Amino acid sequence: MTRFILDTDHVSLWLQGNPYICAKTTQLSSDIAVTIVTVQELFNGWVVQINNPTQANNLIELYTRFWTTVELLRNVQILNFDVAANVQYQKLLRENLSLRKNRIQKDVRIAAIALSVNATLVTRNQRDFSQIPDLPIEDWTGNTF
Repeated sequence: MTRFILDTDHVSLWLQGNPYICAKTTQLSSDIAVTIVTVQELFNGWVVQINNPTQANNLIELYTRFWTTVELLRNVQILNFDVAANVQYQKLLRENLSLRKNRIQKDVRIAAIALSVNATLVTRNQRDFSQIPDLPIEDWTGNTF
């Protein structure tokens, strides 16, 4: 059973070797997942960087870091945006007009997946995720809300 879902920012920090996140993910490895939305955000970020002509001299580093991301994702449960998540997503948008902002649509999708599987979302983004009713949130970076 998934107890914790790492948002995109926490996955990025994990990849960078944040000691707090690395310790927690080691301790709770079987209880951790990411969402397909996070996979999309990570891949989109790498595509932009790798295709940026100003980064042509950094291709080895960029592809290596992208490869590291793919390797990490191979070893983590990835939760789909399925029917249950979509039901939660539509309900959130219908009942909370403030969640319809384009800026937070991917965050709302991540939250909908977390709600659909009764998981705690691990994030530093209290500003956006705290707007989502009944969504349990934790921050593993050592910061407190």
